[in-house]
Amino acid sequence: MKKQLMIAMVACAISANGQNAFIGKPAIQADDPEELAKKLANPVAALISLPFQYNYDTDYGVNDDGTKQFVNVQPVIPISINEDWNVISRTIIPLISQSDMPSGTDKSGLGDVLQSLFFSPKAPTQHGLIWGAGPAIIIPTATDDVLGGQKWAAGPTAVMLKQQGPWTVGLLVNHLWSFAGEAEREDINATFMQPFVAYLTKTKTTFSLNTESLYNWEADSGESWSVPINLTVSQLFKVGGQICQFSLGPRYWAESPDAGPEGWGARAQLVFLFTK
Repeated sequence: MKKQLMIAMVACAISANGQNAFIGKPAIQADDPEELAKKLANPVAALISLPFQYNYDTDYGVNDDGTKQFVNVQPVIPISINEDWNVISRTIIPLISQSDMPSGTDKSGLGDVLQSLFFSPKAPTQHGLIWGAGPAIIIPTATDDVLGGQKWAAGPTAVMLKQQGPWTVGLLVNHLWSFAGEAEREDINATFMQPFVAYLTKTKTTFSLNTESLYNWEADSGESWSVPINLTVSQLFKVGGQICQFSLGPRYWAESPDAGPEGWGARAQLVFLFTK
């Protein structure tokens, strides 16, 4: 059972990767909401942000009794290397609350932190492609052994997308291997794939669809895939001088391990934007 919990922790940490890693052109002006909304649909836009992403999943365990809620705090900072390249520091800090899980315990606390660095050209290619690549590392910061894998893991991550008109279409992938940590815990050897599509309306409302597919190479046959599908509606707004975006929508688990979540869940996100 702890094996399934560890894989779920990896999925939670990785799954946020596709939404707000920022690479690209100089920061946009705060008085251009349409351009800002388009940049928010681009997971590799040059924009400082502080997202708080809430997720709710149910039906964990053999008897489908378990429930998990977690908030990913995701500070993102783009740093200019030179005239042509940026490096983006992205930290994902999961705050987890779970009850009636397969381990038989109710726990709340900090999960494992995921740190990613994306290197990317500031300008798209001649075909309009935007891309970024670099390393990712899982740091075993969990405050309880059931909230994390107790393993250090690292590997490559990359993203590629194209924006045309109101559409954004792209794919984010990464692979992580464990290289240190508690010997008795399950090794991490997992591939993550996140295809995503977003459509921006004239009212600055964005409709987004993605899957966050995780393949666990260490799992037994039939236990390898975790595939939540997320549909969200996002709206740009301003409170005083602070620009924000709020997103809300359902998520459905198309595939998961036997002890993993099933059926419907929910996702909500509040992003604080810093355009200067």
